[in-house]
Amino acid sequence: MNNELVIDVTPNEIVIALLSNKQLIELTREKSNLQFAVGDIYLGKVKKIMPGLNAAFVDVGYEKDAFLHYLDLGHQFLSLNKFLQQALARKGKNISISKMRLEKDIDKNGTISDVVKSGQYILVQVAKEPISTKGPRLCSEISIAGRNLVLIPFSDKVSISQKIKSAEEKNRLKQLLQSIKPKNYGVIVRTVAEGKRVAELDQELRALVEKWEDSFLQIREMHPPKLVLGEIDRTTAILRDILNSSFENIYVNDAAAAKDLKLYISGIAPEKSKIVKHITGELPIFDQLGIDKQIKSSFGKTVSFKNGAYLIIEHTEAFHVIDVNSGNRSKAGNDQETNAMEVNIAAAQEIARQLRLRDMGGIIVVDFIDMHLAENRQKVFEKMKEMMALDSTKHNILPLSKFGLMQITRQRVRPEMNVEIQEKCPTCLGTGKIAPAVLLTDQIKQKLDVIVDRQSEKHLTLKVHPFVGAYINKGFWKNLRRQWQSELGIKLTVKEIPSYDLLGYKFFDKNNQEIEY
Repeated sequence: MNNELVIDVTPNEIVIALLSNKQLIELTREKSNLQFAVGDIYLGKVKKIMPGLNAAFVDVGYEKDAFLHYLDLGHQFLSLNKFLQQALARKGKNISISKMRLEKDIDKNGTISDVVKSGQYILVQVAKEPISTKGPRLCSEISIAGRNLVLIPFSDKVSISQKIKSAEEKNRLKQLLQSIKPKNYGVIVRTVAEGKRVAELDQELRALVEKWEDSFLQIREMHPPKLVLGEIDRTTAILRDILNSSFENIYVNDAAAAKDLKLYISGIAPEKSKIVKHITGELPIFDQLGIDKQIKSSFGKTVSFKNGAYLIIEHTEAFHVIDVNSGNRSKAGNDQETNAMEVNIAAAQEIARQLRLRDMGGIIVVDFIDMHLAENRQKVFEKMKEMMALDSTKHNILPLSKFGLMQITRQRVRPEMNVEIQEKCPTCLGTGKIAPAVLLTDQIKQKLDVIVDRQSEKHLTLKVHPFVGAYINKGFWKNLRRQWQSELGIKLTVKEIPSYDLLGYKFFDKNNQEIEY
């Protein structure tokens, strides 16, 4: 499996596309000023206690108060709260967690009002980003993720990833971490730590502890709501979590971002630093690498996947519904049961990809084509489990019912990715009527006359759909581009952009800034 990452950096957002064997499997959009991301640690203020919900609403600076349930406080909440109060009151360097005497665990059957009071300052971590009309979901069992380890303050437990199968390797890692970890710190060993040497793990562990303790140096001057420790940006988080030997290339269209990525990768995997490639050119990076076309074909209500078969994907407030249809698919020599099973097997692969691509969470109900044999239903179930094993997000899959329905739950910590592929026609503006296409070149020429007359520009670029560009450049000596250049005394470059609508066009100056007219 060959993985590639394509990163489109714009002034307002960063769009990250993850490809596996050239096929788009994940798409992430991150605003440049993103706040309240999963993993961010805030100093908040309790606004209201809700005994009926056994929860509290906490002000962390979002427009809606964030939600903190009693069960998300963590066993060592009293120790965390004690440490926070000492840090807020203490001048100079904070006391080390290793030197603290931990408080007893809170009662797992207790109530929120026993341990939290209205108006109290509280340290919380974002567990779920704001989704729809809901504010962030919080927890107070703080964890700080690194590439190989996850640090958990106020705990002494060492846990090993279940994906590490070797019992010998599990014992080695557990004994190793127990011998090097500071007192009152717990550690979760991630899958990528398998086979790592003690020096590398010790270095990362020290860095995580230092990162945690340094975040409290200025906390005495903070007034909630305030960000105490931010999670690294989404691009770096993806690299931290999934970068492995299967990654062949990371393409990015921004020089500064490429430099930062190389620097980060050289720190965690020096042998992979050369895979970062800075892409330049007039075409958008997603157009150059064929990502835009995959996005347009993978989102929307209807998704085709094999030999005319397709999925219908509907979203409701309660859950998502996916209907599998065979379309006009037919295979000579196969009976209906065999055809149904083949379509369902292929659908299972595409559904697993769609769940990751759209980051669909909550309850998903899949209506497969009816199969009468229980063994065939089991094969589809096994295929779905196999494909979903590649998804790192927590999920649970139930076998198909007699009606061909499969239920899937998938953890949702961020809003669902939704790309609207049907747009209001920029040419007719939704009226359904356009000016005669034969007049398009006359309209372009008129706009060109106005720009040259008003702005005295001598070097212009016209960006159009490839069909229109081919027409303007048709011929060698007598094409329209050369005629316009000669008539207006300018240098005109025609660039063909596949993502433009058929009759759309834009003018740009020599600095590649769009010219408004």
